[in-house]
Amino acid sequence: MSTLIAPLQHGLEDILGEMVHARRTGDMGRLALLAYCEVRRWARQAGEPELADRSTELITRHPHASRDQFMEQIDVLIHDLEAVHTRVLGNPHAPL
Repeated sequence: MSTLIAPLQHGLEDILGEMVHARRTGDMGRLALLAYCEVRRWARQAGEPELADRSTELITRHPHASRDQFMEQIDVLIHDLEAVHTRVLGNPHAPL
């Protein structure tokens, strides 16, 4: 694994762990913070602009009609992060 990829991969694993835990406990404030600050920052560093835009949009561009709607969008974001993680694990030499 490249010395540049390793910190990004570990950062992604940390973010995923924190998001899954916050989702499981229903901590909406923590989820919003992670999505807006951590996911967006990580995605920009990793060269994933679409993921960065989605995490920004989730928090800033659309008011959520309900808690359930927000949680559904968080679930999609977690799924997207897991897909990036799977892609990196499947081909560690592929660009993030």
